Amino acid sequence: MTHLVLLHAFPVNRHLWDDQVEYLTKAGRRVLAPDLAGFGESRVPQEATMAALADQVLSQVGQPSVFAGLSMGGYVLMEILRQHPEMVTGAIFMDTKATADTDEARAQRLQVADAVLAAGQTRDLASVMLPMLLGDTTRSQNPGVVAKVRAWIEAAPAHAVATAQRAMADRPDSVPTLRRYEGPALVVWGSEDTISPSADQRIMLDAMPQAVAREIPAAGHLSAIEQPSAVNDVLLEVLTDWQ
Repeated sequence: MTHLVLLHAFPVNRHLWDDQVEYLTKAGRRVLAPDLAGFGESRVPQEATMAALADQVLSQVGQPSVFAGLSMGGYVLMEILRQHPEMVTGAIFMDTKATADTDEARAQRLQVADAVLAAGQTRDLASVMLPMLLGDTTRSQNPGVVAKVRAWIEAAPAHAVATAQRAMADRPDSVPTLRRYEGPALVVWGSEDTISPSADQRIMLDAMPQAVAREIPAAGHLSAIEQPSAVNDVLLEVLTDWQ
């Protein structure tokens, strides 16, 4: 039976995957959705690096598995592929990108890290990030999801936010890593995702000719919670195909 590890986005926690965990478990799949990098119930890694975030995940995974990473979770998956490719039996990249940050994007991440630590809270971060994380459809039609994501961000420890931002700012270009990966792959993105739009998905698909592509309608950057039924169906489809 396929073991699936779900890696969540920044700056939320494992509950991003609640619908997928419930659905796939009922479908007979073994699913692990850990908290990452100080979010939720996890500890903040001693080092602000993607390698430290990946090691933290692998310490909880006892066997080669299919990994699905959304946004920051996708960056962690790419680091696992870089450092321990033998642990990945299938790779699912959701609303993420393989390229490194531009100088401007890196500087912005570091500014956010410093600002959050100085403020000691993440309420301001929630107000800034919600319009970017959630698509227009979700923000106009699903206030429950908006409130849930806001609560997750506001509950995130400032130190965890800063550590994750610094790790993401320094992550390398992962396109060569994806080119070396020959296993089964899936690239999924929300049609309304402005953080990782379709151009970023095309780069990953070009690097992995074997990859399957799926666009999720009416979803932004957090497709797993914005359109959970559509994401559930896609995940079960590929897991069944990869058996």
